[in-house]
Amino acid sequence: MKQYVVIGCGRFGTSVATTLYLLGHEVMTVDKNYDIVQGIADKVTHAVQADAIDENTMRSLGIRNFDVAVISIGADVQSSIMATLIAKELGVKHVLCKAQNELQAKVLYKIGADRVVFPERDMGVRVAHNLVSENVLDHIELDPNYSIVEIVTPSDWVGKSLMELDLRAKYGINVMAVKHNKDIDISPSPDAKFQNEDILVVIGENTKINKISAEDR
Repeated sequence: MKQYVVIGCGRFGTSVATTLYLLGHEVMTVDKNYDIVQGIADKVTHAVQADAIDENTMRSLGIRNFDVAVISIGADVQSSIMATLIAKELGVKHVLCKAQNELQAKVLYKIGADRVVFPERDMGVRVAHNLVSENVLDHIELDPNYSIVEIVTPSDWVGKSLMELDLRAKYGINVMAVKHNKDIDISPSPDAKFQNEDILVVIGENTKINKISAEDR
């Protein structure tokens, strides 16, 4: 079980904090707004009203003991930068930051952020992929070239096995898991045959994954 501190509890921060808590982790949230802190208090381990850019306050909260800090002050660039600097200087092992644009991300990486995410942009990418390809259920971009995608099994794959389809050679993709109704098969056997309406979790190059979507139209 890891310990997380989420700084800034807007929609993104609240979603991250409450989900981590539901997954069984210890989560402390920090926000200046009293009403926000009260609203999330019973959904996380600890909720604290504090100014995240006050180094003494953050030190007193012991954030150096947390495994991961999530800085979700995306709108206030200066506060986001200061909170990231403080988290790194106080010794947080891994700092993930929310950014609104590439310039903000570049600055955050320069000052030590380990990872920067773009919630609004990433959601836009996922929606666009879902609109263009009816069999794409979800899309997570790992970088500009590679993604993890959930797809409905193409009709011409039904009744065939991984070994028969030889997807790695033909498409350069790997099937990480197969979902069938409520069951999920992690690292499926090469002999397992796909069934109608199976959901495949695949990883690979975006161009190769898009080729699958195009062929199944």
